[in-house]
Amino acid sequence: MSSESTPGHAIETLFLEERRYPPAPEFAAQANAQPDIYERAEDYEGFWREEAQRRVTWFKPFDQVLEWNLPYAKWFLGGRLNVCYNCVDRHVEAGNGDRVAYYWEGEPEDDRRAITFADLQREVVQFANGLRKLGVGKGTPVGIYMGMATWSARSSSRRTRAGGAATACRSRGRPTTRWRCLRRSSTAWSCGGPAATS
Repeated sequence: MSSESTPGHAIETLFLEERRYPPAPEFAAQANAQPDIYERAEDYEGFWREEAQRRVTWFKPFDQVLEWNLPYAKWFLGGRLNVCYNCVDRHVEAGNGDRVAYYWEGEPEDDRRAITFADLQREVVQFANGLRKLGVGKGTPVGIYMGMATWSARSSSRRTRAGGAATACRSRGRPTTRWRCLRRSSTAWSCGGPAATS
């Protein structure tokens, strides 16, 4: 191994990348972020006020956009919303129930599903009602461990619909490791899919 020092960066991957790949004009025209976003964001409180009022359904409107006492920040003070409603229900109510909410691809390669907003809402309501029957309510800590399957993303919406508080446990280790993680987090309820016992 040479002890001589090399001037500049010795690794080619650190070179400055200057190639540009502009999107098709029709694709860019329908994008959420348009070129004026940077100018609009100069007044960042005004920008986030406008975005939050336009893109989120509030059950109780917020009184203040931001309270920033470094290093702590609180956003949308006084406002109340429901994450599940914003991610699922409002799309169905707007007549978009048949639109695809997300595509899921598993293994093997041909294991695919297109989940519509209506599908998502139906399954979320069903599971949330089951959690409520178990006593899960507002603030109840719920730990859900599932492998990466179609029901993983939906289970988070189901928990929020029932009012449960989140507990993330993403251990790839033995089942005992996963359950230890859930116990440490003081969850009142834990549930899992087929992958929870593998």
